[in-house]
Amino acid sequence: MKKYTLPILLALFFGNLSLAQDYQPTQENLKNREWYQDAKFGMFIHWGVYSVLGVHEWVMETQSIDKKTYEKIPAFFNPTEFNAEEWVLLAKSSGMKYITITTKHHDGFAMFDSKLTDWDIMDRTVYKKDVIKQMAEACKKHGLKLYLYYSQLDWYQNDYYPRGNTGKKTGRPDKGNWENYLEFMNGQLTELLTNYGEIGGIWFDGWWDKKEADWQLRKTYDLIHELQPQTMIGSNHHQAPNPGEDFQMFEKDLPGENKGGYSGDAEVGKLPLETAETMAKQWGFSLQDKAYKPSKELIQYLVKAAGYNSNFLLNVGPMPNGKIQPEFIETLKVIGDWTDTYGETIYGTRGGPIAPQSWGVSTHKNDKIYIHIMDWKTDNFFFPKVEGKINTITDFQTKKKLKYNTNTYGTLVELPENRDYNQADFVLEITLK
Repeated sequence: MKKYTLPILLALFFGNLSLAQDYQPTQENLKNREWYQDAKFGMFIHWGVYSVLGVHEWVMETQSIDKKTYEKIPAFFNPTEFNAEEWVLLAKSSGMKYITITTKHHDGFAMFDSKLTDWDIMDRTVYKKDVIKQMAEACKKHGLKLYLYYSQLDWYQNDYYPRGNTGKKTGRPDKGNWENYLEFMNGQLTELLTNYGEIGGIWFDGWWDKKEADWQLRKTYDLIHELQPQTMIGSNHHQAPNPGEDFQMFEKDLPGENKGGYSGDAEVGKLPLETAETMAKQWGFSLQDKAYKPSKELIQYLVKAAGYNSNFLLNVGPMPNGKIQPEFIETLKVIGDWTDTYGETIYGTRGGPIAPQSWGVSTHKNDKIYIHIMDWKTDNFFFPKVEGKINTITDFQTKKKLKYNTNTYGTLVELPENRDYNQADFVLEITLK
């Protein structure tokens, strides 16, 4: 392990000074939270040297690959076709407003130029280019915010000890210094928040591997907020948010649901929300994963997330050559066509006055309510009473005014007879007086 540089030592020092203070988000942080809630749609990118094996990002664990053997993989990682600008423009054309990319996954391999270890893309691959730097530059150029995934869990570092529930077959010695690991982690986070410009947020994962460990979260969180006050912190720990966190995420679930089996008893807090989902089954590139989700399903997930007052983080797992597979690009183009037409009904909105129903959801913005009908097969649609007096109800796509009747219980709307029952989302726009 290499020595700490002066900026890193100073950042760690000042982070310690703030430990005694209760976390109060800065105005920059609150402003970033509001932007984030308005953004609604982001791209998740799981990419690392594991993509060479074409299995998934957990391959080191699921195939019990020891550390010495795994060290051979980076030599085969040479993504000469990677073009950060292409990725960013793909996200932007799909209607996404930010990108969250893996800087270090559970295998511990850094996809950035880390001075604290040689287990990184600069020292272990023939590619020898900083992926995160290229993404940061492309995001800045095209107006997307960059969020960084960082795994607290580490199957490579010897000091990640005692072991958690995973990573027990990597051949590491049964000894290590946990405090040294936390110092290493905070050092890498300092690098990420010092060398790549403004960072929208840190997306933590892996705390769940050692729930009883002393993670010293506030020390890490205070360090991050000291370095970049606007940077939002979230953790995929599947529990209610901890002090110092700025948003709450849900893995493969809408807020409050637990269909994926990850959320457990995690209650929905008051922070900005996000739900993450894959385009196929796996997060990282998997050659044999052909369980592609239809564009209609993903569009409806985006709409439902907005109705749950949540963002949608849609994942792609790029191939080892640096390209995003064509099946994903094709789907993202369809989603982009939808956001071009209907984006107004989700961007800048909050969850609407009508709670999510089996037929769909509602969103609202200023004096407008958008009712998103995704499963309704008759020509008359009823929704419960909303506050305020209705001025008009229109078909959002055609802008045609629709007939309706309102009573003390709610409103009955006559839907167009020739509407497409198979479309992903039929939207009613309601203006209030």
